[in-house]
Amino acid sequence: MAAEESGFDSVFTAESWGSDAYTPLAWWGAATATLRLGTAVAQLSARPPTTLAMAALTLDHLSGGRHIIGLGVSGPQVVEGWYGQSFGKPLARTREYVRIVRDVLAREGAVVSDGPHYPLPRREGEGVTGLGKSLKPITHPLRADIPIWLGAEGPKNVAQTAEIADGWLAIFYTPRLAGMYDEWLDEGFARPGARRSRADFEISATVQCVITDDVAAAIDRYRPSTALYVGGMGAAEKNFHADLYRRMGYGQAVDDIGRLFRSGRKEEALAAVPDEMVRETMLVGTADEVREQIGLWEAAGVTTLMVTARDVQTVRALGELV
Repeated sequence: MAAEESGFDSVFTAESWGSDAYTPLAWWGAATATLRLGTAVAQLSARPPTTLAMAALTLDHLSGGRHIIGLGVSGPQVVEGWYGQSFGKPLARTREYVRIVRDVLAREGAVVSDGPHYPLPRREGEGVTGLGKSLKPITHPLRADIPIWLGAEGPKNVAQTAEIADGWLAIFYTPRLAGMYDEWLDEGFARPGARRSRADFEISATVQCVITDDVAAAIDRYRPSTALYVGGMGAAEKNFHADLYRRMGYGQAVDDIGRLFRSGRKEEALAAVPDEMVRETMLVGTADEVREQIGLWEAAGVTTLMVTARDVQTVRALGELV
């Protein structure tokens, strides 16, 4: 495929309440040889941790060790509305989930968890027989250390990611706030037992990329996406994307977009999105301008740019740029 031919390192899939994250990776993995295959993100509430570990070790075998596990908690609207799970205690759930996945992949013994979120074996609750048995995977994992990257937006979640994960999947990243992100990450790296240090930790930032002479048109193309994430991808009471943009200094715009979007006035919500609110999380401009912007993101500490491009031509052009 074009990404592999152009020298890209990896390809990632996402899931919300439509297609799943793993099936496309198996499809693309069969047609490629070198691309790493990542989920960005597989949602915690979509699968018990043992089920996620089974999918991960299977794909890692099929691809010859090319899988990256990307995990995220999503938000309460999706977790409780689509998956029918409780959203509470997302940090604790993430920590427990990651530990169980690592225990499965390590295959050092039967997997046991005292819970409280994912007890193994389950011993109590309605309908529980008490006959559950601790097990370890029948299939020997190809790698016991498949990298786990976590999607995180808030300070506590990013700090925990630096403590327990191998990488951070950053959405709506802006180099302007690199110093703030570094404080959150450094808190996690400094915790006793932290898995990684800054020297061997991946920071993978999602970024829309458009190589064009018409920057205004490119911004207009992605304005609806910004409005959707801020105004429609979360409840008024809890929207992590909206909180992130508030930290970026767009508090008034966030309030206006959310109010208009939730009242059904979507065109007005789009008009309330400032140009810079869209542009600063993008790579946009001529080829030379995009090359310069890539350098700024690298200088800010980003190790992987997870580029969203709408056409093969952009993919190939980016391959030539870097």
